[in-house]
Amino acid sequence: MKVVSEQYKIGEREFVKSLIPQIIDHGGSMMFWRLPNSDEKNLIVCNSGATVVDDVSLENSKPGFVFAPFIPESKKNFYSADLVFRFKGEEIIEGPDLNNTKYAFQKGAQAKPIEKSSAFYTSAKKSNRPSDYKKLVRNGIQLIEAGAFEKIVPSQFRDVNLPDNFDPLKIFYRLCEKHPNAFVSFLSSPETGTWLGASPELLVSVEGADKFRTIALAGTLPYHAEMNLKAVAWTQKEIEEQALVSRYIINCFKKIRVREYAEHGPRTVVAGSLLHLRTDYEIDMKEVNFPQLGSVMLKLLHPTSAVCGMPLKAAFDFLQSQEGYDREFYSGYLGPVNFDGNSNLFVNLRCMQLFEKTARLYAGAGVTADSDPQKESEEVDIKIQTLSQIINP
Repeated sequence: MKVVSEQYKIGEREFVKSLIPQIIDHGGSMMFWRLPNSDEKNLIVCNSGATVVDDVSLENSKPGFVFAPFIPESKKNFYSADLVFRFKGEEIIEGPDLNNTKYAFQKGAQAKPIEKSSAFYTSAKKSNRPSDYKKLVRNGIQLIEAGAFEKIVPSQFRDVNLPDNFDPLKIFYRLCEKHPNAFVSFLSSPETGTWLGASPELLVSVEGADKFRTIALAGTLPYHAEMNLKAVAWTQKEIEEQALVSRYIINCFKKIRVREYAEHGPRTVVAGSLLHLRTDYEIDMKEVNFPQLGSVMLKLLHPTSAVCGMPLKAAFDFLQSQEGYDREFYSGYLGPVNFDGNSNLFVNLRCMQLFEKTARLYAGAGVTADSDPQKESEEVDIKIQTLSQIINP
């Protein structure tokens, strides 16, 4: 891998815009992302199609990108980093020799899109519709009061029309601008179609062979620029919701007999136009002598209490039978694996799925015994509206 300066003079945005059609036309896949609080972006091209796996092994994986659906038993898609481009401050700082790029795109590219645009792959739209949200929340509260579970996280989606000359790359850059603290991603492949998102929720991070990190993120309030984060008043419902997510993570540690972990929080954090409560957990993998901790915790954590509920099986069964639609990759996870020796996987939240003329926007809200159906519905509306405004600013 090296920089060929003469071939990269046009700048990041113009270069990526010209690159995407070449990838799509040759049946390749692309993953473009920016980590939270970073001024660097990475784009990988996979020429050989997705490798479908039952479980993700962070320790033994070659560099690439994983995209996993909500249902934990479902197959996960792994995309190898056949070509890597790096960007910083709108400049291209690293990439392959473009003299060989056309050949590289063609080599091994056998998968074909369901429907194709020069800008992105599109999936076939499913006709099912989500259940009435307020009714779904009311049913959940009744079962919580009856002792069936402690928390559920029902979701819904809404389809919005795409404007003429829609460009998903512009959406990616808008998400980067509006969500500096999020993992912003633009993924397009024949197997999955195209997804964009700005996730505030880290699922698993492994830094080299040393550090494991995850977070508990829950509770939602509107955010305004003049707000003092130290003075935000959280209700008992939101505090309890976040505490349940923290308890879920700690219970996962207990299952594998890991007791040496650092816990920081909860604290108030900003995610776009919203506020959340966040607690950070960190483990020194060498200190606990657990080099496979990342892969083990990934399997234990997904789906988390923040996107499903507690206890997991009862909440999952309720959502599968009552939500009325297939979440697909919404509230699954995605991110780079063994990229520069690090793995960073995020829950696929604040995301949209692209079809030929519409985008499907997903959102959910945590429901406990103290929930109010009207307020939970309003929370989902705010989250969906935030995404909609990115498409039609």
